[in-house]
Amino acid sequence: MENILAGVATTQGIDELIKLLLGDGYQVIGPSAENNVIQKKEITSVEDLPKGYTDSQAPGHYALKRDSSSPELFSWAVGPASFKDNLFPSKSTLFEGKITKSDVSISQKEPFSQKVCFFGIRPCEVAAMAVLGRVMAGGPYQDPQAKSVRENSLVIAVECGYPAENCFCTSFDTGPMADEGCDIIITEITEGEHRFLLRSGSDTGHHILNRLNYKSALPEDVSARDRVIAKSISQIGKSIDAENTPSMLARNLSSHVWSDIARRCLSCGNCTMVCPTCFCASFEHSNGLENDFSVTRRWDSCFDTAHSYIHGGSVRTSTASKYRQWMTHKLSTWVDQFNEIGCVGCGRCITWCPVGIDITEEVAKIAESESK
Repeated sequence: MENILAGVATTQGIDELIKLLLGDGYQVIGPSAENNVIQKKEITSVEDLPKGYTDSQAPGHYALKRDSSSPELFSWAVGPASFKDNLFPSKSTLFEGKITKSDVSISQKEPFSQKVCFFGIRPCEVAAMAVLGRVMAGGPYQDPQAKSVRENSLVIAVECGYPAENCFCTSFDTGPMADEGCDIIITEITEGEHRFLLRSGSDTGHHILNRLNYKSALPEDVSARDRVIAKSISQIGKSIDAENTPSMLARNLSSHVWSDIARRCLSCGNCTMVCPTCFCASFEHSNGLENDFSVTRRWDSCFDTAHSYIHGGSVRTSTASKYRQWMTHKLSTWVDQFNEIGCVGCGRCITWCPVGIDITEEVAKIAESESK
């Protein structure tokens, strides 16, 4: 990669960056305040970004607030919608076919191939896209949609200056700073003049920044960025021991803590739906009236009893077994499958659990029970 290029831009400069990307033929998908949450949608200017919005998160709680006098564009943590469905759509037709008297014809749907820019996404989200990307397109059997998106996407990340109460990205080195997997990295700085530090993370990002009109970054800009990151790290209070948790959970499959969790868990599957790396799916075979048929893939959840059905019945029928399957896969057996933990510490599963179950607290309880 070429030397890292660093510059300082105003809010107008961010708008110029968006316009440049649109002119290059990218569909720009970024954050927006919609229906009282931070959502993602197609954006065309800086006016579409959630200016002045902050959020409050706690176990089972999310609230979005706005200060109309604030100039900040990225003063919030992650909302419920991740970028998972861009790599792994919630519903997709895998192939269609038609049966005639002499033949069976099958056609596979062409993957989405438009150039897309994931704009303003958090470092934990960048890490989640990499984790899910390795699952979907990193092995010998590659999902065409995920592979196409990875090949045609540009990633512009914004480092996190306002982590939520439920964040624990520092446990997995997935935030609040951004590093790998980004073409351009933005840090919003409010110390002194409101500005944005822009750094290149790839040759593509380097060439894009070279076309922008911005001031070169000074040492004090870089120091201000470092203080943003240090402050964010100091505000993150939750954690999981990434080194020891996989083996610890594998030793405690019969822990009494699973039953304690089950007394609170609703088996609703919210945690799996908002998780940016969960990839459970079900497949539907449909027959039409004209000798046609199709196979559709939909998101599924390991909390659905039917998901573990094997001929004769479901393997996991109790809430305790379902939650254990989810947590031990995410934090333990994922390592056996993919050589990494399947969690990025975004905290969504804690925020959007209706009863406020906190995965970090439950891991700690299991570890504590083992030591007694």
